[in-house]
Amino acid sequence: MADLDGKNYDYVIVGGGVAAAAAVDGIRELDESGSVLVLGAEPDGPVYRPDLSKTLWLDKDSSLDKIQLLDGKQVELETSSPVTAIDSGAHTVTVDGGATVTYGKLLLATGSSPRTLDLPETDRVIYYRTAGDYRRLRELAGQDTPVTVVGGGYIGAEVTAALTLNGAKVTMVFDEKLVQQRLFPKSVAELITKDFTDRGVRLLTGETVAAGALADDRVAIKVSDGTSVEAGAVVVGVGVMPNTGLAESAGITTDNGIVVDDHLATSTADVYAAGDVASYDDKLLGRRRVEHVDNAEAMGKKAGRNMAGADETYDYTPIFWSDLFDFGYEAVGQLDSRLDTVEDWKDDRSSVVVYYLDGDKVQGVLLWNVWDSTDKARDVIAKSRDGKLSRDELKGAIPTS
Repeated sequence: MADLDGKNYDYVIVGGGVAAAAAVDGIRELDESGSVLVLGAEPDGPVYRPDLSKTLWLDKDSSLDKIQLLDGKQVELETSSPVTAIDSGAHTVTVDGGATVTYGKLLLATGSSPRTLDLPETDRVIYYRTAGDYRRLRELAGQDTPVTVVGGGYIGAEVTAALTLNGAKVTMVFDEKLVQQRLFPKSVAELITKDFTDRGVRLLTGETVAAGALADDRVAIKVSDGTSVEAGAVVVGVGVMPNTGLAESAGITTDNGIVVDDHLATSTADVYAAGDVASYDDKLLGRRRVEHVDNAEAMGKKAGRNMAGADETYDYTPIFWSDLFDFGYEAVGQLDSRLDTVEDWKDDRSSVVVYYLDGDKVQGVLLWNVWDSTDKARDVIAKSRDGKLSRDELKGAIPTS
């Protein structure tokens, strides 16, 4: 770490992820010369995080070097530098080790941390999120190496598909009956589950992790029915929690995230927040917090611009997407299988648009094997909210091909 103590910066960004990198871009669009310091807790600088479970496994020409986000940018980056305190009155942050830095404007892009399980503390148990996690899993998951994935949701399904395509023998353990059952309606979840099974993935469904033990180069996981599974690596993907502790200690308002206004400013002067950690008022869906890269990019850039003097509202409703073997999808809004759904299948059942409703209002749209339609999905949500599109008019509102 450089000697930071006593230094002054026009902009300090706490966090080393996608939102932080996007904020640098936003700042530089309006301020080419202001001093910018990025303080990342991880040993690596910002990378395009989706590639850690997608492209890096699927494209032989991809590499960690190619997904770096701050290379060549006019910015000072300090990695392995978690911030321990904010003094908003003095406009300072304190870095682990005691160095104190003064800021003009501060961005909290502290992201989220994986939920953990009662498993052995070993580098063979990976709570998959960082570039370091990718390196370690690559090292462990060679051809025919058994891997246990705990969790049947977004990250668990992506990692399982990526590992399987790279020759690993994967066992998935999760407490639902179907892969991604909490996200998708039964018809779609059944498609995914059958595809995973057909490709050789072993599924232990309806099970939770009861215990774990480490023996030599294997981790044994015991699940709730007593079954024991041994593997060279265990990947855990059971959700995340927003990193709000720093903000809370500084007296900044939090509520399932750091609360921001429509300019991404927090309750404390000259302090902004963006990315996974920010709770914002979505113009279509109300107060929410989004843990996907499209939001991190758009929100980070807008926060950076506003820190640099712009007066702009964040009025964007982000998307998310994934690829699972030969299936792919894009989505807008809230996808929760507990909501009421309307399914609009293509005649040959190769694609479907699923509308998720709370009462008569569309809260989310799944575009399963349907592409270039996210703007149409936002339009459907807006019209539904305004009473201009009824439930009976949903089928056909977005073409399935």
